[in-house]
Amino acid sequence: MSDPFSAYTSLKFERIDEHILKVILSTPGRLNAVGHEGHRELATVWRAIDADPDVRAVIITGEGAAFSAGGDLDLVTDMADDFAVRIRVLKEARDMVYNVIECSKPIVSAMRGPAVGAGLVVGLLADVSIASVTARIIDGHTKLGVAAGDHSAIIWPLLCGMAKAKYHLLTCEPLSGEEAERIGLVSLCVPDEELDDKALAIARKLAAGSPTAIRWTKLALNNWLRLAGPTFDASLGLEFLGFGGPDVREGVAALREKRPPRFE
Repeated sequence: MSDPFSAYTSLKFERIDEHILKVILSTPGRLNAVGHEGHRELATVWRAIDADPDVRAVIITGEGAAFSAGGDLDLVTDMADDFAVRIRVLKEARDMVYNVIECSKPIVSAMRGPAVGAGLVVGLLADVSIASVTARIIDGHTKLGVAAGDHSAIIWPLLCGMAKAKYHLLTCEPLSGEEAERIGLVSLCVPDEELDDKALAIARKLAAGSPTAIRWTKLALNNWLRLAGPTFDASLGLEFLGFGGPDVREGVAALREKRPPRFE
């Protein structure tokens, strides 16, 4: 049988034990930032995983010392400049969230270092999210000059409450792994050297459990996220409306020049 993951270029895959698949965000030298290809792959891979009969649990992590540095600025610029790119990425962004939600296999995220943007979508939507003490979780949309879309409106208020969600999403204030665990944004925080072992131990426990019981429990619990679908769709539409405006160009320029943005 052919490998369903052989064509992916921004993701690496390791089959651990008999029924655990490890997915690794991999863009060497760019802190696993997500570009055109990576964004598409993060949106589609969950359907392939769902269809793989050998997979009972998934670990998603980043290569090296970072989970993901977020969206590649070249991708953001292309979205601002090209309507066709913007519409394509809008569909991918929507598919990414819903495909994670609809993937029947339990997902464990293991986040260290920067966890931003499209990578953070999967990191926080995972069924069990683990951050190391070195993790630096940031939703930077408003600093970029667009509304906080992606996953934020569908999951942050449910995990950590509306007050904390508004504070971090409006101000782009970063969270350490410890603070993220304290406010309920992630399931667990562990020392950096224990992150991989902890993720594997949880994945093994899930893979050894009753597949139907675990998958159906996930299916039922994710109805909370399905109820928030209209809120997510609205936030995503408003985010991508912003990609056609002037603020995102200033946001990108500020990031490239390493200065505070000056929005008019």
